[in-house]
Amino acid sequence: NMPVRPLEPRALACLGHLDRIAALAPPDARPLARFVADHRDALRWGQTYSAADFGQGFVDNYGWLEVFGTRGHFVNDAAAAGLLILGPDIVYPDHHHIAEEIYIPLTGGTEWRMGEGDFHIRGAGEMIHHASNVSHAMRTGKEPLMALYLWRGGPLAQKSTIGSGSRG
Repeated sequence: NMPVRPLEPRALACLGHLDRIAALAPPDARPLARFVADHRDALRWGQTYSAADFGQGFVDNYGWLEVFGTRGHFVNDAAAAGLLILGPDIVYPDHHHIAEEIYIPLTGGTEWRMGEGDFHIRGAGEMIHHASNVSHAMRTGKEPLMALYLWRGGPLAQKSTIGSGSRG
């Protein structure tokens, strides 16, 4: 039972990728991707980083929608879940945070790295788990990424620590 948090809609430049994401999503994820694309202007999209962190090209191709959590459309102080968007040819550099995290890509083709490991392409529907304070990074190719994320433990709205200071 999560209370509704009234939030003003907020659009971001990365929302321009949503129609392509909906076209790329596999059949089981396509209804969700299409719903999000069709309702993008009614939702509050956020960003944790600024151009000072990773450059304007990253900021223009990055954003998240927190469905529930400490900042989401539904209030939950124990966990957060939502959607991450990364545009094509974007590197989300190594970072880590206290919260444990699970990603489920809804589009395929993005490369993911954890700890000191190499980048590996992960398919749509694969589960990717990052334990607390384990460094991880993502790198999109020619197509954008939409991924479901789940966070728990630690400060749920904490800005990540940039760099690979913690190992997986």
